[in-house]
Amino acid sequence: MSMPALFKGRLSLPVIGAPLFIISVPDLVIAQCKAGIVGSFPALNARPPELLDEWLHRIKEELATYDKAHPERPSAPFAVNQIVHKSNNRLDHDLALCEKHKVPMMITSLGAREEVNQAAHGWGGIVFHDVINQKFAHKAVEKGADGLILVAAGAGGHAGEISPFPFVAETRRWFDGPIALSGAMGNGRAIRAARVLGADFAYIGSAFIATAEANAVPRYKEMITTASAEDIVYSNLFTGVHGNYLKPSIVAAGMDPDNLPTSDASKMSFGTDASGERAKPKAWKEIWGSGQGVGSVANVVPASELIARFKKEYDAAVDQPL
Repeated sequence: MSMPALFKGRLSLPVIGAPLFIISVPDLVIAQCKAGIVGSFPALNARPPELLDEWLHRIKEELATYDKAHPERPSAPFAVNQIVHKSNNRLDHDLALCEKHKVPMMITSLGAREEVNQAAHGWGGIVFHDVINQKFAHKAVEKGADGLILVAAGAGGHAGEISPFPFVAETRRWFDGPIALSGAMGNGRAIRAARVLGADFAYIGSAFIATAEANAVPRYKEMITTASAEDIVYSNLFTGVHGNYLKPSIVAAGMDPDNLPTSDASKMSFGTDASGERAKPKAWKEIWGSGQGVGSVANVVPASELIARFKKEYDAAVDQPL
């Protein structure tokens, strides 16, 4: 399919930087957009809630200034991630601010909501919804999502279990809209592979944890650079939804990563407490998420340097002989 108009002439790579809980902040989003990929952040990262207004104002202002100085290569658009699960008691507040600032793109998670999609379309925005199977993909499109983020096996955060090969192929049988593919991508060759499979974008998160602009503690960043795919554990213990986590962080918390109990999914929560803090058990504060693509990340670097590496690897993969 053709690239949505929002992205035309504004991307150096077909990449969306995934919204990372706590980690994605304006510094990272702005750096990603200036380097030519979509930068995004969860609305719930802005705490207290009033801070979201300041973040959106800053991102828009800095990118507009950059675009004025670089008309030949304007910045990529940015996106705000909204958790649309019923437990998110900030959704109406955050959605109103997205409307106020005419956010160009929203990424919705944990339940497709027709009224949220309609709201974004009303101010001229587009919506991508993340899904882990065909059932949720069909629901998202039926409720008005413009694009799909296929969260395949090996992805960081709330990952699915389906290989990217059948996931993209089966989705393309019925959906000709934009697809972003998520799952274990840490280099430019993986971005090229996503395109070959039939996706329009690679959706990359874990590699950006190990960047200078990421709001992650140094120990977390260092763990990303030393981990491999075998260091990733798939569990629903920590949020009630299955996701991938760094084994060393689980060990450091005094647990056996090979014998984790299961959690009650009905008790998952993505709301906030009275102070505006996103609800999360304190015991899991240093259980750190990551996808299986971390073996390609060796150093903590500025986001622009990481994206430049992706670009070099992506371009080199075009004409590689069989």
